[in-house]
Amino acid sequence: MQFRDRREAGKALAEKLSGRREDGRLPDPVVLALPRGGVPVADEIARVLGAPLDVVVARKIGAPFQPELGVGAVAGDAPPVYDPVLLGQLGLSEHELAPTAEREQAELKRREEAYRKGRGPLDLAGRSAVLVDDGVATGSTARAALRAVRRAGPVRTVLAAPVCSREALEQLSGDADEIVCAYVPPAFGSVGFWYQDFPQLSDEEVLDILHVTK
Repeated sequence: MQFRDRREAGKALAEKLSGRREDGRLPDPVVLALPRGGVPVADEIARVLGAPLDVVVARKIGAPFQPELGVGAVAGDAPPVYDPVLLGQLGLSEHELAPTAEREQAELKRREEAYRKGRGPLDLAGRSAVLVDDGVATGSTARAALRAVRRAGPVRTVLAAPVCSREALEQLSGDADEIVCAYVPPAFGSVGFWYQDFPQLSDEEVLDILHVTK
C-alpha cells in the first residue's frame, strides 16, 4: 500500500477521525501539525473536521559524533525526551547532551515564531488536540511533541499519522489517549517508502498552507 502524496494520505486519515468527531470521541478539536511533512496531511484533516490548524515544532537531538542519529528530541517548553536504551548503548548522558538540547530548543522557538508570524499558539485547554505527522517510524519526535501538547491542558490527546510502525505504536501507547493510523505495515522501513510522491517541503509552502503569508 502506498499513498499518492501527503494530501491523499491526509484525506484517508481524516475519514477515520471524522467518525470519532461525530460520535463524541473528539470534542472541539484542534489540529496540530509537525512541520514540515505533517502540515499538508494536517491541513486535509482540519478541513474535514472544521478545526483550526496550528503547528508543534519538534527537533531531534543528535549524537555528538553523528548528528543524524537521534538520541532524543525536544518540543515546545517540555523537557527533552531521550531514548535511555540508546544512550546506554552509546555511553552518553543527558548532561553531556544538554548543550545540544538547548541549541535545538532555541531553533524550534525560532521556527515556531516564523511559522506563526507573531501569532501565539492556539489555546488547547478543554479541547481535543490532534497531533499529525506524515508518518511515525521510531516515535521519539512524536513523544516529545505529545508531552509538550499535554502540558497545554487538552481534555484528549490523539496522535494521527497515515502510516506507523508497530514498534512506535507500542512505545507511544502511554503518551496519547489514542493513536490513529491509516496503515500499520508488517515491516516499516522509512516513511517515504509509503508515498509515491514524497518531496521535501519548503518553509514557504508551510506558511502558505497555514495562511500566514496572505
